[in-house]
Amino acid sequence: MSDDILVRLGAIIAERRQASPEESYVARLQAAGLNKILEKVGEEATEVIIAAKDADTGPDRDAGREALVGEVADLWFHCLVMLEQAGTGPEAVLARLEERFGLSGLAEKAARERSH
Repeated sequence: MSDDILVRLGAIIAERRQASPEESYVARLQAAGLNKILEKVGEEATEVIIAAKDADTGPDRDAGREALVGEVADLWFHCLVMLEQAGTGPEAVLARLEERFGLSGLAEKAARERSH
């Protein structure tokens, strides 16, 4: 498994833009517009937070971790739909992460704050 799965999924999402909204969840989301996509991203982000809390403190941590993985997958998927709606894809995010690779997180954050 590698980052190319995100690129492949991004390509599928781009293709689905052409599909009928009656036949494709992605096409339906994109037809509904940016606000609907952002609503889904927010919903999934909230579910990730709840799942992470449950995985950390819940009685069945294995099940909690499985739920967390599923929720993160849902969030990533919806983020890819959001990127496609914005006219970009996972390659841009992966390139940005690669630029940051090997940098101190604190130094990288400080550099971003100085540039804003």
